[in-house]
Amino acid sequence: LDRGEVSCFEALLRWHHPTRGIVSPGEFIPLAEDIGLIVPIGEWVIKQACLDAASWPGSIKVAVNLCPAQFRNARLLSTIVEALDISGLPPSRLELEITETVLLANSQATLSMLQHIHMLGVHIAMDDFGTGYSSLSYLRSFPFDKIKIDQSFITDAGDIDSSVAIIRAVTSLGNSLGMQTTAEGVETVEQLERVRREGCTEAQGFLLSRPLPARDIPAMLERTRAVVAGEIIETEPETSGERDTDKPGRRRSRASVPA
Repeated sequence: LDRGEVSCFEALLRWHHPTRGIVSPGEFIPLAEDIGLIVPIGEWVIKQACLDAASWPGSIKVAVNLCPAQFRNARLLSTIVEALDISGLPPSRLELEITETVLLANSQATLSMLQHIHMLGVHIAMDDFGTGYSSLSYLRSFPFDKIKIDQSFITDAGDIDSSVAIIRAVTSLGNSLGMQTTAEGVETVEQLERVRREGCTEAQGFLLSRPLPARDIPAMLERTRAVVAGEIIETEPETSGERDTDKPGRRRSRASVPA
């Protein structure tokens, strides 16, 4: 937020069905889990996201969500290593997001796997922070690189004082622990300014960018650069609409923090 630059894109998964059109992950991910396809889909997402990100300029990261089933699979670590090797993407430009649900499934084994992944140089983020019961204890158990504040607190911050207090407390905690803090679901200029005032280091949401295909990212980055440089003058609409609440394995890219 301080630099006003794009620092990360989050991969969002969409199925382009030949007759039904674009199908959201909320519809097909549960089915993939039931029939045992969630792990190979997740492996493909990691590899494709790394390939896409390798073509982006500078140090821009790509964030990929991991589900509990992937941590139960012995190939997770080798999949990540292979994806980085094939794509040539530096490990520091890959960010893996996990929720408390992932940790609850098998906390010790999951934390051990996260340690091995972290040793590669890959960044680890705690997603949807504040929605579970044990988030603070997990921050003590593992050195996350980033805390992503759940969008429910961002949405309620204009009306509920406790939500603002929670945002302020989480950003202070993140700063004390040396972690970045990302505000999720920012949809209005007012929300953006509020999370900036409360100390969030990053923001993501429809105000900053709608989901877009990976092939359109280079043009989006160039336009953002031109806007920041003052070569293009434009106003960003206060967009709102359907939120991306479907967390499992996401492929279609969205600007995560172009604030």
